[in-house]
Amino acid sequence: MYEWDFSILWGYRWLFLQGLGVTVAFTAATIAGGLTIGMTAAICLLSRFRILRGCALGFIEIFRCTPVLVQLIWCYYALPLIAGIEMTPISASLLALSCYGGSFYAEIIRGGIVSIDTGQSEAASALGMTPGLAMRRIILPQALRRMLPALMNQSILQFKNTSLVSVLAVPDLVYQGQIAAHDSFRPLETYTAVAVAYFAILFPLTLYVRSRERRLGAAR
Repeated sequence: MYEWDFSILWGYRWLFLQGLGVTVAFTAATIAGGLTIGMTAAICLLSRFRILRGCALGFIEIFRCTPVLVQLIWCYYALPLIAGIEMTPISASLLALSCYGGSFYAEIIRGGIVSIDTGQSEAASALGMTPGLAMRRIILPQALRRMLPALMNQSILQFKNTSLVSVLAVPDLVYQGQIAAHDSFRPLETYTAVAVAYFAILFPLTLYVRSRERRLGAAR
């Protein structure tokens, strides 16, 4: 019978903490990048110009309909050959995860915007507001309240997706766990500890999102 021994992991605590820091930093960076890309794509989807709508839709479908792991590998190995630019594991991972998240954020933001009654835009126009000003001051503040739970759910997925950057040797929590497992010959304890770390961070966030969804439902 296998004898569990988690005490051996204490010697790798700084390795795990370093990996967790990289994971959190990657999550924050890809959420920020994804929201920026998503907002841009959502506005293009709602544009009256067909070419903008087509480009945004093509971008969204490409990244939503392909595995994020394939996107990571493609950005690191194929993009430099096509575009002639050098990609480090970190830059390739940031680009792939930001675009992947942005494709989902775009649909969330678009859905939130179109859920606002058109009378709001008409009232803003009657007051002399430009479409851009009405979007910033009237539509988006109301839409954000409705989008928040979905945006947070996608951000939780972004946190989990960062575990894939270990395939490019980015020193995140999973990659550092691999090092500890190979060095200690204790893979069961190591990967259990990694799983517990993810759960300890994501479970409270999941509960918070659910509470926000209930409050939003009650407000409606």
